[in-house]
Amino acid sequence: MENFWTFPITVFMAFFAIMNPLVNIPIFVKLTEGIDEKGKKQIAKTANVVAFIIVTAFILVGKYIFEIFGLTIPAFKVFGGILIFFIGFEMLQSKKSSIHQNEKVIFDDGIAISPLAIPVLAGPGTIVTAMNFVVDVTILHVLVTILIFALIILLTYLAFIYSKYVIKFVGQKNFVIIGKIMGLILGVLGANMLIEGIKLAFNIG
Repeated sequence: MENFWTFPITVFMAFFAIMNPLVNIPIFVKLTEGIDEKGKKQIAKTANVVAFIIVTAFILVGKYIFEIFGLTIPAFKVFGGILIFFIGFEMLQSKKSSIHQNEKVIFDDGIAISPLAIPVLAGPGTIVTAMNFVVDVTILHVLVTILIFALIILLTYLAFIYSKYVIKFVGQKNFVIIGKIMGLILGVLGANMLIEGIKLAFNIG
């Protein structure tokens, strides 16, 4: 029984480290600049539902998805790294995301899918971590992994829809600083993911 409880705790800690809901708030706020509260809630809901579906699909049949489409982890890491680096770079620039082309923001649910759902929430790290937890395990372990990921998704959704209260609590100036730091961290993470993908692709190191 002790070993069984070790598994869900480990899974929770791994998912939380990769998809820290609070850490993702600055990204969500940046991507939804100028959109009203109703639109933000819809984006938050869509992004989290899509992320849950994507990761759950990889948990259940990830190996076959990669084989069918000829996908590789290195390619996934390279593309995901480029996208994450781009988001981080824009956060450091203190300018509106290029996703919003016009002064008047038109609601576009597409940003919920990309880049928010994938690769920010359901990125290479999350998918690979999820797949690693269900290699040579029982059905119970698979279900536990899915349930814990669903909990992380719920926490992320709540963090997104209550982001303005979190910002008030932290303070606008402090939040801007946190956003800058997160932009820097995201840029480095994206670059690191890109390097890892290249290393894996060419079997370097």
